[in-house]
Amino acid sequence: MSIYYRPLVQNGPARPAGAVPLAGQSLWFTHVEALRRGGDREIVAVSEVPSDHLDRLTQARADIAGLDMQVPHIMGILNATPDSFSDGGVHSSAEAARMAAAGMVTQGATILDIGGESTRPGADFVPAEQEIARTRPVIEAIRSETDALISIDTRKASVAKAACDAGAGLVNDVSGFSFDADLAPFCAAQGAPVCVMHMQGDPATMQDNPHYDNVLLDVYDFLENQIAVLEGLGLSRDLIIVDPGIGFGKTEDHNLTLLRNLSLFHGLGCPILLGVSRKGFIGSIGQEPRKTARTPGSIAVALAGLSQGVQIIRVHDVAETSQALRLWAAVR
Repeated sequence: MSIYYRPLVQNGPARPAGAVPLAGQSLWFTHVEALRRGGDREIVAVSEVPSDHLDRLTQARADIAGLDMQVPHIMGILNATPDSFSDGGVHSSAEAARMAAAGMVTQGATILDIGGESTRPGADFVPAEQEIARTRPVIEAIRSETDALISIDTRKASVAKAACDAGAGLVNDVSGFSFDADLAPFCAAQGAPVCVMHMQGDPATMQDNPHYDNVLLDVYDFLENQIAVLEGLGLSRDLIIVDPGIGFGKTEDHNLTLLRNLSLFHGLGCPILLGVSRKGFIGSIGQEPRKTARTPGSIAVALAGLSQGVQIIRVHDVAETSQALRLWAAVR
């Protein structure tokens, strides 16, 4: 039976002998929670973790497209869509997107995530040609303005190719490279950094009664399998980011389970991206129906993720998140 190891993450200078770093960061741990499917949870010392798995938990992550993964990064969300759940229609023109992107970089974003197909619950499929028409001019305009890393948020190989030709340097696939069979080989051939996200179903149906045997371990196994597929195609693990896909085919309880146990995903040996900004569970728990008024709740969850060693947080509200991150780092 497979055993999964979740680091019990700590922080601060009172670091006992035997403590080991979490993914090369200043965070550390002395014990892990050992998890088994259908079995009890058990707290064990790091000395009981197999050496190969402990290496993945502790080793510093390689830079991604020149970004140091030992410090947190903010990915600014910029959707060139008419129907995204929170910012649809705001950045539909290349000029509006260029100005917004410049502002996000000034405010502290080191990655800009450009999307041309809404992946909100219930969203319809967008043909690749339309997605390219929405995103390519935006990426070209942003690239003329800044050298910041541009991510293309797409499930389709043809869209990714057009975006990379226009200046994108990261491919962020919400389907975890399970939608378009040509996308993973393209990224491997290009040596392009990627983000592998977990989603159950597709945007049109993903919130129709999602079910898991064990949401935490099911998501982990999916990500581990997709990493293996990418490595089999020749893409180095050092170029792979993972995202548990909060809100994508998950209930509120599923989301909370993943958020409470995020440190488990360091066992994949990749940087972790967390995207929770303005999502529905923040509105329901925080009692805020207005999507654009969910900044405080979004920041609270983002900081909780950073406390578990998450390297990248994907947000709408860059300035506010940057301020919170600076204070969080100073207090730590």
